[in-house]
Amino acid sequence: MWRSVELPVWLLALVLLLAVVAALDRIIGPGVRWFFRRRMERVVARVNARLDRKIEPFRLARRKDMIVRLVYDPRVLEAVTDHAAETGVPGEVAFAEAQRYAREIVPGFSASVYFGFATGAARWVSRAMYRVRIGKIDQALGQIDPKATVIFVMNHRSNMDYVLVTWLVAGRSAISYAVGEWARVWPLSRMIRAMGAYFIRRGSRNTLYRRVLARYVQMITAEGVTQAIFPEGGLSLDGRVGEARMGLLSYIVQGFEPGGRDVVFVPVGLAYDRVLEDRLLTGAHTEGTRRFRAKPLSIAAFTLRMLWRMVRGRFAGFGTAAAGFGAPVSLRDCLAAGSDVEALGARLMQAIAAVVPVLPVPLVAAAVLRGGDGPLEERVAALASLLRDAGAVLKLPPAGLAPTLAEGLAPLVARGIVQADGMVLTAGLPLLRFYAAPVLQKLGDDAATPQT
Repeated sequence: MWRSVELPVWLLALVLLLAVVAALDRIIGPGVRWFFRRRMERVVARVNARLDRKIEPFRLARRKDMIVRLVYDPRVLEAVTDHAAETGVPGEVAFAEAQRYAREIVPGFSASVYFGFATGAARWVSRAMYRVRIGKIDQALGQIDPKATVIFVMNHRSNMDYVLVTWLVAGRSAISYAVGEWARVWPLSRMIRAMGAYFIRRGSRNTLYRRVLARYVQMITAEGVTQAIFPEGGLSLDGRVGEARMGLLSYIVQGFEPGGRDVVFVPVGLAYDRVLEDRLLTGAHTEGTRRFRAKPLSIAAFTLRMLWRMVRGRFAGFGTAAAGFGAPVSLRDCLAAGSDVEALGARLMQAIAAVVPVLPVPLVAAAVLRGGDGPLEERVAALASLLRDAGAVLKLPPAGLAPTLAEGLAPLVARGIVQADGMVLTAGLPLLRFYAAPVLQKLGDDAATPQT
């Protein structure tokens, strides 16, 4: 029993290392976790002092605790039971599947990452690439009930939407985004989770997954978490503000408790003089599919080229990016008036389209596409007048029509979309339609035919 036993040196070293790690976890680990927890609490207190809408305690819970809470929610357990009965799999297998979905969905919000890095990076990227402008802010936004859950609903023009809106509302609240599969690539996924975003599988028909996702959305809505969603469900392929898909909206409506906190939707209209993914989007629209044929090497080359121009001070930017904030829509009031989720979705998309700002490039593109007699400058002026009469939000150079025409026409000419005299080049017609679409949509004039 007391005889010596020979062990390889590597095995002895491994045993000692594991023993040291275990001792550190038991002795030092609690103190380290307490230190970082206290540090996070100080960051949150400092951030909350300047936010209009404070960070909700629900978001500060540990991620594993939130996963447990979601998985053991009565409605999720009911969904697990139903899934097991429908598919014939054992209950523990169905429960493990629900756990996997919960781990996939639930984020791990970090106030330090969000306000210490993300908002600063969003501000730098937005300013480096665009002249950022606010098109409209409805006065009623200052009268939203402080206890209500605020959900920003936006048209989806570009992946820059996430960056732009994160910066623009950084002084009001921390936003939890619903993001698609594109963001599930490591290490980007870790950063996205730390910013409080939750992943969704767009178009998934798995009933158990959808019920777990629905319950998570309902939980964060009931807890007052400020969110941002794109009701269109994906990037606009034709440039127009499309119809709402009822997925997330239906989850929110189904989980709404009239006696609880109200849910207030804030319509946000986004516009760009240059959409970075425009050729991918128009290509997918032409093919009638949502498969984007992006080439990683081309994207990397484009990014490096833009960075090199920035370093050399020769990058003029991509024009203007603007956001308009419309009048808030109360879910409680909508339901009391007899609206259903379809009527709510239509109302929100109409409100979003109404506050999409009109910028120089889309304005000139629309004037070219509509055609007509007279010089292009006169057609741009006439179109701007029509838009003002229609109540559109115009965000144009304050110096007048000449700078507007210059800012709008030069990028179209430089990219081979139109000629300097306003004649359309055949190869540029899809892009011309893409940029003109949100302007013509405001006038109900989607069938314009250009001169080529």
